[in-house]
Amino acid sequence: MKVGVIGLGNMGMGAALNLLHKQHDVTGCELREETRAAFAAEGGKVVVSPDALPTDLDAVVVFVINAAQTEQVLFGEKGCLARMDKGAVILCCATIAPEAAKALGRKIEDAGFLMVDSPVSGGASGAKAGTMTVMGSGSDAAFAKAGPVLDAISTKVWRLGDEIGVGSTVKMVNQLLAGVHIATAAEALALGIRAGADPETLYKVISESAGSSWMWQNRVPHILAGDDTPSSAVNIFVKDLGIVLDQARALTFPLPMAAAAHQLFLAAAANGQGLKDDSFVIRVWEQLTGIELPEKK
Repeated sequence: MKVGVIGLGNMGMGAALNLLHKQHDVTGCELREETRAAFAAEGGKVVVSPDALPTDLDAVVVFVINAAQTEQVLFGEKGCLARMDKGAVILCCATIAPEAAKALGRKIEDAGFLMVDSPVSGGASGAKAGTMTVMGSGSDAAFAKAGPVLDAISTKVWRLGDEIGVGSTVKMVNQLLAGVHIATAAEALALGIRAGADPETLYKVISESAGSSWMWQNRVPHILAGDDTPSSAVNIFVKDLGIVLDQARALTFPLPMAAAAHQLFLAAAANGQGLKDDSFVIRVWEQLTGIELPEKK
């Protein structure tokens, strides 16, 4: 297939490379010169803006930050869809509000294209390994056209129905849990450090106990290594938990745990940690209590 991947960040680069390795004809779209160079070095084609993508693409995979960016790269002044041949499938992989996904779906369909509402989970490591989970919704025709792309970038595709927005709803619930679990893991580790527990030993014990979670086992090692290089940044959960809380307000639905976690990520961002790894929300407790976190090894 001829595939365009818009956004070669942590997730998009992994997806684009897996498509390339599965012998698809891939053009990556990315503003950063060094990232374009890295993808070109692997044999991929590169462009700077979406309107420079080939016109005869079979699929466009969009890995940008939010709904506004998704709409911009598709329909904006330099968007790709006005130039493309009709009938291609658009895979919208950003975490966005369900209502925003529905609005995009209507606009994409009216423009003569198919859409899979296809937010993903698995992080940069899953994207690189081609083992992401896709929470997808869309028509049979859209899934049929997107099948080779989904096969290349993921090992599990949940087909959640025909209606655009269902995929984004399920991803929203996932992000509620992910954000709360990261914040709770940081809180627990910070408490243990303040109480005098050895953080390495604490990590090992909890990892084999009932209090463990996937986020504890995945994120705490970043803190123990003192490595705040973002695989997923604090600002992502400022955004994603914001989506969760906006949806809850619309439904008159209380979310005290998610609200507390959102405030912690906001506090970390306000403290200059927004672009750091999301596990470094723990620096909120560092600032409040004076605990000493492990230094980079």
